[in-house]
Amino acid sequence: MMGPAHSLSGAAAWLGVGAASAAAGRPMPWPVLLAGALICAGAALAPDLDHKAATISRSFGPLSRWLCEIVDKLSYAVYKATRMQGDPRRSGGHRTLTHTWLWAVLIGTGTSALAIFGGRWAVLGILFVHMVLAIEGLLWRATRGSSSDVLVWLLAATSSWILAGLLDQPGNGSDWLFTAPGQEYLWLGLPIVLGALVHDIGDALTVSGCPILWPIPVGRKRWYPVGPPKAMRFRAGSWVELKVLMPAFMVLGGVGGAAALNVI
Repeated sequence: MMGPAHSLSGAAAWLGVGAASAAAGRPMPWPVLLAGALICAGAALAPDLDHKAATISRSFGPLSRWLCEIVDKLSYAVYKATRMQGDPRRSGGHRTLTHTWLWAVLIGTGTSALAIFGGRWAVLGILFVHMVLAIEGLLWRATRGSSSDVLVWLLAATSSWILAGLLDQPGNGSDWLFTAPGQEYLWLGLPIVLGALVHDIGDALTVSGCPILWPIPVGRKRWYPVGPPKAMRFRAGSWVELKVLMPAFMVLGGVGGAAALNVI
């Protein structure tokens, strides 16, 4: 999938979690619903850090391009070291390590730990990074071109500061789901795990599939490209993605958000 579809699917997924949480009697405060949807929209772009042409690789200037090169080389090295007889030879690391369930869990766990032990500035940093990605993904038409980068960063910084201030207020959700002392913002890892997994599922629907299950082997392949039957797959950026899936994500997200807020 392309970046905009990934971001929309991430936001819709978290809004769906909000609806399920409300139905289970543990409703999200609206700041958690909003912040989580934006974080998940940003996190749904993050697995493509292994691709130099992806949105995330150019969202933070030279820093993200440099990080992209490192992640691509790391992913390729892990692929070569763990491939089995049935896995094809590759020349790069795209759609390998960062497109697995294990990567999603590790990134989400690391984020939660950083939020707990790093304090307010760590929370602001997590919010800022994902706000930048969410803006780039959801407002892709308005953020094209390098001249918009500074404006995106300023908008993300302002949004992060406002969201952190809202979440810090009593009852607004810094301790949502995890209420023991010292567990404030532990939930921040959840939309990041969800966003990464939704990204992987989206890529699994495309022609190439996605090795979500790694390192669990399937047959003679450790990097088995999970996906539906080939007749049901589509190419990234095709009309199926643009005309069917993206509108569906918008509708599902709207319904999920309304249910999470008890509007319907």
